[in-house]
Amino acid sequence: MLAALAFGNCLADPCDALPKPSVKVERLPTRLALNNSYSVAALNNLGAAVTRPGHQVLGLTRGTASASLGSQSPALLDSRRRWECASPQIILRYGFSPITIYVAREFPPGSCAHREIYEHEMRHVKTYEDHLLAIEKELGDTLNARFATGAPWRGAAGELATRLQRELDERWMPYVQRQIRAVEEAQALIDTDEEYARVANACDGEIKKVFR
Repeated sequence: MLAALAFGNCLADPCDALPKPSVKVERLPTRLALNNSYSVAALNNLGAAVTRPGHQVLGLTRGTASASLGSQSPALLDSRRRWECASPQIILRYGFSPITIYVAREFPPGSCAHREIYEHEMRHVKTYEDHLLAIEKELGDTLNARFATGAPWRGAAGELATRLQRELDERWMPYVQRQIRAVEEAQALIDTDEEYARVANACDGEIKKVFR
């Protein structure tokens, strides 16, 4: 929104009529998808980058990271159209959507093996969700420290929107993406050798039979 006002020499600053700059942070709702179409061999290829050597991939969880940074910034333009002031209203939406759980097709739904593998993968889902919650405050505090300064931005007419979008794209979106990707460290802690062995030996050998 852009309006024109006479800045002139009046005592009142027209820019004071703008709302205070603000930041809003929203976590995207989790969308879960289940995929039983891949074989163990195919999942080994799909998960090769994150699988410990010597282990078979029976199931896999992948979250598609999503983040958007936008601004709806009301602005005022002086009567000579040379200067403007604007109030950044920043909105960050972030999350993993969808989160896809893969269980190898050798373990059909309803079987003990499918249940064990699915429950293991749900630990990864919870780790995704816990991580998003854990970084929410830091994301909000960091963006508020930069943008919610209490005073509008001022500059040459037509300059502020471009300057703001450039900063969001070049500085803050990479920062948000780094924070989201940090979840991989926590995910790796779940797939220990002991956990691989526990799942492989579950269900009275039902899972191990697949590899004989």
